[in-house]
Amino acid sequence: MVVPTWVWLLTLAVAAAVLTFDVIMVARRPHVPTTREVSITLGIYVAAAVIFGIALWLTEGGDRGTEFFAGWLTEYSLSVDNLFIFIIIMAKFSVPQKFQQTALLWGIIIAIVLRTIFIFVGAAAINQFAWVFYIFGAFLIYTAVKLATGSDDEEEDWEPNGVVKWFQKSVPSTSEWSSKLFTKENGKRVATPIFIVVVALGMTDLLFALDSIPAIYGLTKEPYIVLTANLFALMGLRQLYFLIGGLLKKLVYMSLGLSVLLAFIGVKLILHALHENTLPFINGGEQVAVPEISTVFSLGAIVVILGVTTIASLWKSNKDAKAGIDSRH
Repeated sequence: MVVPTWVWLLTLAVAAAVLTFDVIMVARRPHVPTTREVSITLGIYVAAAVIFGIALWLTEGGDRGTEFFAGWLTEYSLSVDNLFIFIIIMAKFSVPQKFQQTALLWGIIIAIVLRTIFIFVGAAAINQFAWVFYIFGAFLIYTAVKLATGSDDEEEDWEPNGVVKWFQKSVPSTSEWSSKLFTKENGKRVATPIFIVVVALGMTDLLFALDSIPAIYGLTKEPYIVLTANLFALMGLRQLYFLIGGLLKKLVYMSLGLSVLLAFIGVKLILHALHENTLPFINGGEQVAVPEISTVFSLGAIVVILGVTTIASLWKSNKDAKAGIDSRH
């Protein structure tokens, strides 16, 4: 898939324009968005992603279109799980509700920048070293096991990492909340509490990118599809945060479902690595005759895994609610 430079630049320019518009609108009127507001905006983002996927299908073929939809669904599902941590971060820093949009928006901008860097680094590694798929696959399987055996208490015990703590101690700041990242106090430029929250969200997403980027590279080798799938997944994340904040507590099997998803993609990556093998200590550096999992099958598996996870979670939550039991403990 040959993507002209102007298409890359146009894609990034459109994303930057949308984010700039969001920053201006949110900064102008900090508020808690209504369900109608976030539903309409999220609907626009989802519709745009579907239209883009169909356009890609028509112009580049069914394989590329399928890869985009599989990647987009995977990134979206991983982003939904990330919202659990975002909610905890907001609670830890006691962020007023009307400023949560601002924090999320800046956090998403940082996430897009970090993931774009990761995407190009990943593409360069894949082009130079085919064996990197072994590492990606093994890491995803390790992450899947860790996710499946982890507890909800570990998520709730989230604490700021070293980078965030350094900013808290080293950057002059004020305790007054504002929609701006920096303000002036006694004639000096200081950081607002929002700035520290944004740093926390950005550093957290950096860790999330360690599994999300290898995961999508397990579904497509096209950097442009990886980038656009991530952009569409992240662009609607802010609206999703406010729309399904309460519903997240009902998705009790989400971590288990995502662990199955990551393990599936990890196995797919290792099979692909064996098929393209060049390592001399594996089969004498020759390709290994193993079956490969098609993108169409992968898309079907992703839909089934996410569908079963959601249905089972809602069924369990409703059942426990009737019995007066907290499903997440």
